[in-house]
Amino acid sequence: MNRIEKTIELKAPRSRVWLALTDHQQFGQWFRVNIQAPFEVGQTSRGHMTYPGYEHVQWLAVIEAIEPETRFAYSWHPYAAEPGYDYSQEERTMVEFRLEEIADGTRLHVVESGFDKVPEARRAEAFRRNEGGWSQQMQNIAEYVFAHP
Repeated sequence: MNRIEKTIELKAPRSRVWLALTDHQQFGQWFRVNIQAPFEVGQTSRGHMTYPGYEHVQWLAVIEAIEPETRFAYSWHPYAAEPGYDYSQEERTMVEFRLEEIADGTRLHVVESGFDKVPEARRAEAFRRNEGGWSQQMQNIAEYVFAHP
């Protein structure tokens, strides 16, 4: 229960999937978050979730890597949705997207790791919520790149 791994094959060129991942506005559309500024390595990305019922949740992620058309990574506090709770002293998990060209498109892998660093009182719930969340987000990006070729 330390890492979540999801993979999906998308019938879209790697360059198209890359833009959906790394353009902050496109990422925001399928991930359902309003992000304030472009992603930049070493910087904190800020915004607010737009998913119904989670509009109160602030998006805070440190951009860890942008390796063109190969790897995009950020760290964040998983399932940081409790109003008024200060997550700033907790360690973050790492989210890594990796793209692989395949015969009819792109294979997208996402791995979120480091749940063993999440405080025990939150760990199981954060893992459960994010495991389901990543299943949904993989479908969201598939629908987005299909609808926006």
